[in-house]
Amino acid sequence: MSTVLIFDTETTGVIEPVLIEAAGIFISGSPFDKQDNTFVQRYNPEKTISYAAMATHHILDEDLIKCPKSAEFILDPQVKYLVGHNIDFDWKVIGKPDVKRIDTLAMARAIYPELDSHTLVALSYAMCEPNKRPKLRETIKTAHSALTDVKLCLDILRHIIKLKDLHTWPDIYAFSEESRIPKVMSFGKYKGVAISEVPQDYKNWLKKQPDIDECLLKVL
Repeated sequence: MSTVLIFDTETTGVIEPVLIEAAGIFISGSPFDKQDNTFVQRYNPEKTISYAAMATHHILDEDLIKCPKSAEFILDPQVKYLVGHNIDFDWKVIGKPDVKRIDTLAMARAIYPELDSHTLVALSYAMCEPNKRPKLRETIKTAHSALTDVKLCLDILRHIIKLKDLHTWPDIYAFSEESRIPKVMSFGKYKGVAISEVPQDYKNWLKKQPDIDECLLKVL
């Protein structure tokens, strides 16, 4: 089994999210090869899906009644690299397994800071050749099913690997880690200010706050 998994989840919502669908593509050989080792599975979260989440993925509570319980999901123990768009969210949903995370969202933001959106769909259009956009549009009509999102994520990863001339998974992971480190405050009274220019007393206060982003904490 490959040690690299392109991964995505659908959940009950953003507040205390519980897994309701998991999908992935196991990478064997080069990521540019055709990848056929895929999986998708739905789960019963034993809690109600929020309407906001339902409006995004269109999975209904009654669709999941006979599915295995969410707690039964187990990540393949041979997976070394978990790749996804905002992968920290999916990683937390499945219980924070001991794997290295590669975040296509962070890498795309680092490469294309000028884009008005860095969602999977927006990036897919931005990276697609104009003559291929009609076909892409047909694929995207099913976006926000976990397996479709995984396929879009793989295409974005391929684009990044080619653009940055990355050749190994350790190189890709290193670039992801570098990209995850914020350089500008994204919230609060100093939003938009370079972190290097934020007053030290404010940095000290931030470091003491609960649930602070681990990458921001590294910078502080």
